[in-house]
Amino acid sequence: MDRHELLTRFQLQQPAPAHRLAIGGLSPAAGLIPVGERKEGLTVLLTRRSTRLRHHGGQISFPGGRQDPGDENLIATALRETEEELGIPPQLVEVIGTLNPLNTVSRFEVLPVLGLLDSHYPLILSPDEVDHAFEVPLIHLLDRHNHIPLILARGGKQHTIYWIPWQQHFIWGATASMINQLAQQLSK
Repeated sequence: MDRHELLTRFQLQQPAPAHRLAIGGLSPAAGLIPVGERKEGLTVLLTRRSTRLRHHGGQISFPGGRQDPGDENLIATALRETEEELGIPPQLVEVIGTLNPLNTVSRFEVLPVLGLLDSHYPLILSPDEVDHAFEVPLIHLLDRHNHIPLILARGGKQHTIYWIPWQQHFIWGATASMINQLAQQLSK
């Protein structure tokens, strides 16, 4: 898949349903699904959160976080967090659109924002937030055969979470749910 095909498929399809937990009092948050263009094809930039973080340390994630009062909207939140965590300024991200928000067990309603990175983006990791950044071919993430479902019981209900292996990494939780939602939308 190339840039043109990604844009066309994303813009022509209705968003796929998101994972929704029946819980209230959620805080607004956003995450950027950063897509880069390489000779080999499109890639997605992921991070391994710092092990020093109090919540979700060491997990694979997209750049993102809680909406700050000064953020104009949740897209601005995703772009601000991307710059804080990875040093990529907002002007080097072309926002394509958003997926449906999903709820997390950590009590956030997260808006996934899909963005294309300028091919010459800087990468300056914030050591307080990110231990490592790496790229995964988009085609690998969109292949639903790579999404391993796991059924868990929580609050008397069953929920499906996904694991997506890539080299020595396991992508799971909210990040894998966002990827699964994007894969569903682009496969229609």
